Amino acid sequence: MIFLKSALGIEKETHMSERKLVGTNEMFKKALAGGYAIGAYNVNNMEILQAIAEAAEETRSPIILQVSAGARKYANQTYLIKLVEAALATTTVPIALHLDHGADFEICKACIDGGFSSVMIDGSRFPLEENIKLTKQVVDYAHARGVSVEAELGKLAGVEDDVKVDAKHATYTDPEEAARFVKETGCDSLAIAIGTSHGAYKFKGEAKLDFERLAEIKKAVNEVVGYDFPIVLHGSSSVPKEFVAKCNQFGGKLPDAQGVPEEMLNYASKHGVAKINIDTDLRLAMTSTIREFFIEHPEKFDPREYMGPGRTAVKEMVMHKMRDVLGTAGHADD
Repeated sequence: MIFLKSALGIEKETHMSERKLVGTNEMFKKALAGGYAIGAYNVNNMEILQAIAEAAEETRSPIILQVSAGARKYANQTYLIKLVEAALATTTVPIALHLDHGADFEICKACIDGGFSSVMIDGSRFPLEENIKLTKQVVDYAHARGVSVEAELGKLAGVEDDVKVDAKHATYTDPEEAARFVKETGCDSLAIAIGTSHGAYKFKGEAKLDFERLAEIKKAVNEVVGYDFPIVLHGSSSVPKEFVAKCNQFGGKLPDAQGVPEEMLNYASKHGVAKINIDTDLRLAMTSTIREFFIEHPEKFDPREYMGPGRTAVKEMVMHKMRDVLGTAGHADD
């Protein structure tokens, strides 16, 4: 059951389906125990959401459907919630609905009140004390309503949706600050900066992630909370070369686009990272396929004829992530 506010500000009760959204806490506990990471996939239209949901059902993978500020502006939160209702009605796997990069308390509150089962409050742009204060405010409100909270410490470089941080202002997460932050805020998971970045241009030269820092953060935080605490990696699309090449072949301009190698993500999934965010790869799979369709079928103009292949490309890519990279396949029934 969720509540949506009408234009008059009156709360109207609506029912998602017989199946309910799940929070992320139990998902993450199982993932850490099983040595895999939950894929968190950004959604902003029907075809992308269908592709992810179908991939999850076929591989028996639990999923987190993420909605960013940009997606809320583009598609309208109510439309997105209704699409998630459809996913719940047509699948049997665990699904969490998560706010990605909530900028302030008001946005997080609106999503919590609107039926999201998880929210992220991103106070990483603020000094530590202010980030702690803001995150604690969201945690208190969310936990009273049974909603999970992700927070962020450290700044990722790159551009994706409404997130823009240049390289000189990117900072890695400090292990001691992370331990203090988790203890004082009570957040349920923590997004950290160890070298990933938003967008399609993540690295110049060799790709590197600071796994030593990851281990230090895990150790420091686990000692404070007394259990295996879920770590989150943002900016973790792999930017597959075949998608980039196809985009460029059919009129795109994506020179030197480079993502996080899949073997690094696989390693992270086995070493304490419980949630891995994927957005750019979804966009590239769909866009490269649609570009190809337009060039090869210039006479076509029915959106169903090009959105369909785009949806299939996203589904196949997500199934690959679930089976071969994140290890979620087969864990929906855990």
